[in-house]
Amino acid sequence: MKAINIYSLTRINDPSRLSSLERQLSGRSGHLRIKAWETEGLRAFCARLLEVYEDAASLRFYYSFTMPKLGKEFDLLRINEDLAVNIELKSGNVSDEAIQRQLVQNRYYISALGRGMAFYTYISGTDRLVRLSNSGRLVEAGWEELAEVLERQGECGRGDIEELFKEDSYLISPLTDPARFLRQDYFLTSQQRDIKKQILRHMDAPFQGFTGFPGTGKTILLYDIAMHASRRERVCIFHLGPHTPELEELDSRLKRIDFYYLSPDGRLSVPGNYSVIFVDEGHRISEGILEQIRSYSERWKAPVILSYDREDAMHEDEAGEDGAGLIEAIPGFIRYRLTNRIRLNSELSAFIRCLMWRGESNHRASYPSVTPLYASDEEELSRQLKSLQSEGYVCIRDESALAKGDEKAREGAQIGVSEASCKEYDNVVMILDSSFVYDAQGYLRQKESTGGDHRVRDLFHGLSRAKHRIALIVLDNPEVFDELLSIVQLPLRA
Repeated sequence: MKAINIYSLTRINDPSRLSSLERQLSGRSGHLRIKAWETEGLRAFCARLLEVYEDAASLRFYYSFTMPKLGKEFDLLRINEDLAVNIELKSGNVSDEAIQRQLVQNRYYISALGRGMAFYTYISGTDRLVRLSNSGRLVEAGWEELAEVLERQGECGRGDIEELFKEDSYLISPLTDPARFLRQDYFLTSQQRDIKKQILRHMDAPFQGFTGFPGTGKTILLYDIAMHASRRERVCIFHLGPHTPELEELDSRLKRIDFYYLSPDGRLSVPGNYSVIFVDEGHRISEGILEQIRSYSERWKAPVILSYDREDAMHEDEAGEDGAGLIEAIPGFIRYRLTNRIRLNSELSAFIRCLMWRGESNHRASYPSVTPLYASDEEELSRQLKSLQSEGYVCIRDESALAKGDEKAREGAQIGVSEASCKEYDNVVMILDSSFVYDAQGYLRQKESTGGDHRVRDLFHGLSRAKHRIALIVLDNPEVFDELLSIVQLPLRA
């Protein structure tokens, strides 16, 4: 979205014409719904600024910009390399507390740009201009003051504002970036904030939890709520996934939160007691572990909050133990669902679902971020893996390949799905060998499924670790390769 001349925009009164012009000027993908009071407020703002600044009619602003993924909206933004100016427009009937709260929140988001900042609100109904002071107080402001700030700012960029607000700057995983998490250098989406508010409001409920596909931000939400609760309560986190060095770092530095992991015999051993119990990787839960957690909860009178994945893109036989089903069958359980993909973009999300089940509707025309490759034997596989790794791809292998001591699976920078759990990587490559097949219902399956050997499940979770690009190497399996080509809509060649 590009910056536009707001004075030119306000020369039009008709809402539909104004919306069409705004879309053309900004390059927005769709029409913006602009209410009458918003147009009047914007016109009044331009008129007042013109009284003290004759070049005001030439100023360009990013108008009604919403941050990708986060859903945070700004009325007017003007940004150069040194300064970001934010101006919010109100018609009236807004308390000073609400105005201050919004500007403080805006400062929180814009601070990630790493430059000077100025924040104003214009209330057109009372013709009042206020600004946020450096100390976070709301103070009266003059038009000459604002004009001086804008004049001093000078020429501003006109390129796509999305380039400044890239989601990588805001969206992290506590296990990939523990240092940033500990500095609280992250942001929650509006959906995450709403679920957090609901959970904290219902802390008298014995069991609450939230679910969603990989990439919807469950881990960061769970840890953020745990951090919030630990300010007043003694809390613990039961992590049912692998015990990684990143978790050790968080455990050692989060003094107010204690971490516990499954013992080799699959049990939890917890000394002392806690006021709130958090459970991460809840989809791995078993009946025995669930009973242990319920026992702790009853004994300590501690509410339990769980996060867990949904795996319904896969055939039920491939999804493994139904931890989600066990959790949702708890009497009185309150469930929330995260639906907005954060880490995983919509293109990769759609591709993974189509790969898992060919009955999934393929709404996309193409998948430019997906690279399908074919290898006839291990030697060709090794060469193509080496090439992809040189391009920054991380190879994630299913656990069965690593457990069997497959030398090819251990060479280079290859890691197992468990090690990659709760982390994220820019580019991921995985392998589909001859053990994969599509069944009559269109589900990706294993030809020979053995107990505990859930390769389709590993594929699903491994691919879901990717943020930007996916590569799949099909090893000696032309039937599955044909299906892969049909998903990405590449032409078949002889």
